[in-house]
Amino acid sequence: MKYWLMKSEPDVYSMDHLAKDKTTWWEGVRNYQARNFMMKDMTEGDLVLFYHSNAEPPGVAGIAKVSAAAQPDKSQFDKKSEYFDEKATKEKPQWFCVQVEYVQKFKNLVSLDNLRDEKSLAEMLVLKRGQRLSVQPVDKKHFEIIKKLGGL
Repeated sequence: MKYWLMKSEPDVYSMDHLAKDKTTWWEGVRNYQARNFMMKDMTEGDLVLFYHSNAEPPGVAGIAKVSAAAQPDKSQFDKKSEYFDEKATKEKPQWFCVQVEYVQKFKNLVSLDNLRDEKSLAEMLVLKRGQRLSVQPVDKKHFEIIKKLGGL
């Protein structure tokens, strides 16, 4: 099993949305490195820290898990979607996404400041300057620390 952090703006799609929907396809990722993580490295059962970005405060809101392996992101074919890609075809899709499933919301949001204050998390990618990936790997030890900080 691997561990991940996936970012979403809560006004677009939040942990509460996922709790209500139970599952969602992680559509709209348009960064090749993040796409490759989903396409090549994420597998069913991997655990995910669900991170609210562009929020006040930003932080980890809970846990999800990968519930289906990567498939072509349907939004790339939809001309009405902001994620439409004219280069993508059904025969040669450009973008892929995994399905994620709700596991549990944290009792306490683990804010970005909380993450920064915890010295044992200093090596996390989300804390590195200039790191903006919406999908990134997380060490198991960091996952467990954040889970405890979240009250689980």
